[in-house]
Amino acid sequence: MTRARIPLYGVLVLLLLAFLAPLLWALSGSFKPRGDIFGYPPQPVPDPFTLDNYQRLFSGQPFWRWFLMSTVVALVATTVSVFVCALAGYAFAKFRFAGKELLFGVMFSSLSIPFAVILVPLFVILVKTGLGSPWFALIVPWVAPAFGIFMMQQYIVQSVPDSVLEAARIDGASEFGIFRTIVLPLLRPALGALAVWQFLQSYNSFLWPLVLVSDSSRYTLPLGLQTLFVSEQRQYDLVLAGAVIAVVPAVALFVLLRKQLLEGLSTGAVKG
Repeated sequence: MTRARIPLYGVLVLLLLAFLAPLLWALSGSFKPRGDIFGYPPQPVPDPFTLDNYQRLFSGQPFWRWFLMSTVVALVATTVSVFVCALAGYAFAKFRFAGKELLFGVMFSSLSIPFAVILVPLFVILVKTGLGSPWFALIVPWVAPAFGIFMMQQYIVQSVPDSVLEAARIDGASEFGIFRTIVLPLLRPALGALAVWQFLQSYNSFLWPLVLVSDSSRYTLPLGLQTLFVSEQRQYDLVLAGAVIAVVPAVALFVLLRKQLLEGLSTGAVKG
């Protein structure tokens, strides 16, 4: 390490500590009694160390229902979304059809529309059509996000040669067969990055479940933890315990797809 890079590494270390500090504070606070969470001076190491917060969270709240609801919805939404975005991105990148530019422009321009603007119309449509079941409706907004389609379209344009597709067509492969056996394997880095982004979007969603779900037993994890926070007792201890557990699926997915993420970053660095 040269001396010129020492300030750069120092700044990076400070940024890392700034990002980790809230997580470490939440982890430490989840093992403290409620009265010690905001104690001064702050104690990084819980003293006394207690598991009472987790025990009361599991026994007194439907926490595991909230956790299961959020995790299952996010996994299903991510799986469907990644496939749909890859398919749509492939169509925009490699096919010519009437109205393609107009349709792509409309899709891309929708990125500028806040979700809150379409929230009420989307809710009314789902209710009027009888599709307002939480298990289905919670997935709908994440099925075909414009950002995911745009991301796949750009990656396919750069990473999938037309010559390979033409050779497969000459050999008699169907279009869906080409997509499944040739395009999807080449998209693994982009699919991994999109999967992580999409999972976090669905898993952390608060506004849409707030409008859609009225039964507390079907709350998602953000809604459930919010009920603990806004209660009369302000149960910060239970909220911190729940937040620590809520991080586990996101971290697990990141670890599972870290190879694809690194490949995607390397590919972007080489081509950019």
